[in-house]
Amino acid sequence: MGDGNTNQSSSRAGNSNSMSGNNNTSGNGNRPEWLQQYDLNGKIGEGTYGLVFLARIKSNRSKSIAIKKFKQSKDGDGVSPTAIREIMLLREINHENVVRLVNVHINHADMSLYLAFDYAEHDLYEIIRHHRDKVNQSINQYTIKSLLWQLLNGLNYLHSNWIVHRDLKPSNILVMGEGEEHGVVKIADFGLARIYQSPLKALSDNGVVVTIWYRAPELLLGAKHYTSAVDMWAVGCIFAELLTLKPLFQGQEVKGTPNPFQLDQLDKIFKVLGHPTQEKWPTLVNLPHWQADVQQIQGRKYDNAGLYSVVHLSPKNPAYDLLSKMLEYDPRKRITAAQALEHEYFRMEPLPGRNALVPPLPGEKVVNYPNRPVDTTTDFEGTISLQPSQPASSGNAVSGGMPGPHVMTTRSVPRPMPMGMPRLQPQGMAAYNLTSQAGMGGGMNPGGMPMQRGVAAQAHQQQQIRRKDPAGMTGYPPQKNSRRF
Repeated sequence: MGDGNTNQSSSRAGNSNSMSGNNNTSGNGNRPEWLQQYDLNGKIGEGTYGLVFLARIKSNRSKSIAIKKFKQSKDGDGVSPTAIREIMLLREINHENVVRLVNVHINHADMSLYLAFDYAEHDLYEIIRHHRDKVNQSINQYTIKSLLWQLLNGLNYLHSNWIVHRDLKPSNILVMGEGEEHGVVKIADFGLARIYQSPLKALSDNGVVVTIWYRAPELLLGAKHYTSAVDMWAVGCIFAELLTLKPLFQGQEVKGTPNPFQLDQLDKIFKVLGHPTQEKWPTLVNLPHWQADVQQIQGRKYDNAGLYSVVHLSPKNPAYDLLSKMLEYDPRKRITAAQALEHEYFRMEPLPGRNALVPPLPGEKVVNYPNRPVDTTTDFEGTISLQPSQPASSGNAVSGGMPGPHVMTTRSVPRPMPMGMPRLQPQGMAAYNLTSQAGMGGGMNPGGMPMQRGVAAQAHQQQQIRRKDPAGMTGYPPQKNSRRF
């Protein structure tokens, strides 16, 4: 992962291939040398894995960086497996719609790990909340379509490289608010992501994944093995939320270990989509919770209210057709990201664009989304100062450490959570194994990209297996009318 003792100039935030571990200090508060390249604005997030800060690079004052500080592992024996997993994945992937890891720093004094990301000003959670609570107005169709297309574009890239995200939700989908990437979507927070081509053991052994409102039915019914289809279910839930400004399935989560039966969440799903049947989902009978049927879910009757009546779309509408295919019960029949990108919905006006926040036609109103407050009372070491909290100069989202259902955010004003938003508690996840998992095990991935086998190829992997876009992806649909990009 690079030289562990690089100097300050080689570990600047523009260098994504370095890892700074230099703890030489000077007169600047006895802070490590790498830390002195940043001016700290304040804390913008706090979660189970640590703290997230907003900072500026001293050598480039216009450049904002989000710095995610990981806590030590639960055993106190070094860096957490979650941090290692996130670093190893993010250093290998490169796509416009995936958050960019700028740098990695380690403080050897307390073995704390810092990840520096490009800073994003917005996330889908805040965009949805702004339209629902502030302006009481739906999101325009161009913005919805552009956000969804870019989300699918990034997800198709991940799935084509055998990476399943496992924690897609509005707060983990960032949107850039400034510069040449204005309005570009970034998939963030890879703490639960992993390569799934040939896992050493069942993915279910990783514990509970996906925040409950966005959790696929196969996971809720105790599936031991699952695929990237769990991400597509989450995208369907996000799509519906963009359309209606409220979560589609708002169940109450049962706490407990391991993986307790979530009756209320399934009930919410069944009320909208109807009861699953073996005819529609042949492998349903093999799922542990369905098989055991401790709470008699097989015998329950549901009058299918119809998804169309909840999202207020005609069944003949292409948007409804795409949504219903994302929310298909049988994961083997659920639409893939690659298939979704080719759906008729994206070939109709208004066509999606690269800048999701700019209206498609001149003269249309531009929505000004609010800046995110910054807690200036906490520094990098977690100590408290006496400075008051203040708004950030821009933005309300952070790459790689997003506030959301399972992350507590420190703000000058607490962030309101809609109707008891559940929080996903991290489980004891196995450490990321570069040899066995990033070694790929041979074969072809869904995008048709050959994967190398064995440890001997590992030294060349970062260059030769640098993640690429799946073949056949030609970018945005052809534009009939001029649009600002």
